[in-house]
Amino acid sequence: MKDFPVFDTQFGIASLVLKEIPYKGEAYILLRQVWDPEELLKECVSFCRMAGAEKIFATGHEILERYPYHTTMLEMRGQAIVDQAMLENLIPVTEATAARWREIYNEKMRAVPNASVMTAKDEKNLLDSVGACFVHHAGELLGIGWLEEPELRVVASVKPGAGRRVLNTMLSLVEGKTVELTVASTNERAIRLYENMGFIKTREISRWYRVM
Repeated sequence: MKDFPVFDTQFGIASLVLKEIPYKGEAYILLRQVWDPEELLKECVSFCRMAGAEKIFATGHEILERYPYHTTMLEMRGQAIVDQAMLENLIPVTEATAARWREIYNEKMRAVPNASVMTAKDEKNLLDSVGACFVHHAGELLGIGWLEEPELRVVASVKPGAGRRVLNTMLSLVEGKTVELTVASTNERAIRLYENMGFIKTREISRWYRVM
């Protein structure tokens, strides 16, 4: 399913994210330049519905406040302070293991608001980034991470209670440096972990509402 970075209409311009429809039945609308918000939103929703979306979320204009609130995407920042006692083994993703990393990512992110599904085509970006890793302890998989300095793009544990060790180990890649990440406000468990590791909320990136 192809996204539309520029969805141009007589009522304004929006961006449509449609690639999640085959996997989650969800589409996302970002209203950019708006002349008639109601009509622009109608056209965007209609297009997403025709593309097969069962749920549609939108951001970018105050008119959306009349719809049910979904989540807010927050930026958090913190210094990569590493606890050596909690440091585990990092194993970089390779061509042979990229599909397994992607499988774990999709499984863990399925229920996370606004998280994107990763397809086989995305594996090249994963390999090119260098900072995508598995985190192990004595041969046991604890979780996965993806860090592209200065952004921590992914951190997910597969073993209950291992989130702090996975995050701590990923931060060792950039120890002492400032790291930023994006998290959904409704992902309270992740926010607590980041705050416990010294991260603070720095700004609201976008606020999303369910329009269908």
